[in-house]
Amino acid sequence: MHVHDCLAVCPPGLEELVADEWRELRLRPGKPIHGGVPFRATDRELYLANVWTRLATRVIVRLGTFVAKSFAELEARAASLPWDLYLTDGITPVFRVTAAKSKLYHTDAIAERLHRVTGTTPVIEDDEHTLDPDRVQLFVVRFSHDKVTISVDSSGESLHRRGWRQQVAKAPLRETLAAAMVRASGWTGHTPLVDPLCGSGTIAIEGALAACGYAPGANRTFAFQRWASFQPGTWASVNAGVIKAATDRVRRRDVPPIIAADRDAGAARATLANAERAGVADLIQVRNAALSLTISSLTTLDFPGLLLTNPPYGERIGERGPRSGAGVGGQRDLRDLYAALGTAVREQLPGWSLGLLVSDMVLAGQVRLPLVEKFATSNGGIDVSMVTYDPGS
Repeated sequence: MHVHDCLAVCPPGLEELVADEWRELRLRPGKPIHGGVPFRATDRELYLANVWTRLATRVIVRLGTFVAKSFAELEARAASLPWDLYLTDGITPVFRVTAAKSKLYHTDAIAERLHRVTGTTPVIEDDEHTLDPDRVQLFVVRFSHDKVTISVDSSGESLHRRGWRQQVAKAPLRETLAAAMVRASGWTGHTPLVDPLCGSGTIAIEGALAACGYAPGANRTFAFQRWASFQPGTWASVNAGVIKAATDRVRRRDVPPIIAADRDAGAARATLANAERAGVADLIQVRNAALSLTISSLTTLDFPGLLLTNPPYGERIGERGPRSGAGVGGQRDLRDLYAALGTAVREQLPGWSLGLLVSDMVLAGQVRLPLVEKFATSNGGIDVSMVTYDPGS
């Protein structure tokens, strides 16, 4: 039984969450590193990691590690790697190269030599995005102090692409980051989950998928399915568990109220369309409502839950906020919004928890609640932190 040396790649700041997820999936994570979690996996575990992770952006498999101080040495060492296991007929390799503190540092030249080794035609960077993603195989090449590590991507398209999000509202949140928010909040799927500023509905949909046990990768394909070493029988066994989870009607009946609301009618429509494609429209109450109306409606629920949302930062495209030279009016609007979220939890929704993705801790302080940082990462190039309020702490 072959065992692969793998790396679960994730946004910096989410490594510990990914390691926890791996343990939950009965995988064996190594010590997290910046931007990833190393682990060893059989073919079955590699397939399972790709289809079941909610947090990782891709899973790469190490092909080889060696020292190369010249292009001749690079070509000689790279030629011994088993390229034929991953480059089947009609597949175009793309080499993503980084180099630091090495004699070979010109990344395009390195990629050109690897194309020579594999007998393939170099891909012009501008043409990369026009290629059929099902006919491309990504290789990740890292030079550090003349040590070369070459890995093959087993995922294909980024794992945040679940296949259901086609309708996008303003400043969309990646599915993997939304899933990280759900996980870091401590929500277990037994109490109400409400996003009152839902945008495209990503948080609510990821919460619903987690609550009913759906595999995030159930509706997509993966790069490993095109490998010469692909094991169809092993994949069928993994996929049987995916199908079983998707047809578990008992678990669906136990899902608590999940509400996605937005004052923008277009956002509400996008949320509903996305939820339908994700197969969870029956689990999410989609509302076109202002924050105040959404909050007042929650007072009728039988038990408290979690407000989990990604409020405006004031730094998104088309907006002006406190950290991007906004005027007094723009700052006041954002302060009022954050203050309203805090007032809702303190005065209208006793016992409720709160989770926010914020870019400005001073602005987050407007909620007037003791907040705990769960992780720090980036969203669309903006540094953000996930903070929570737990009334029981």
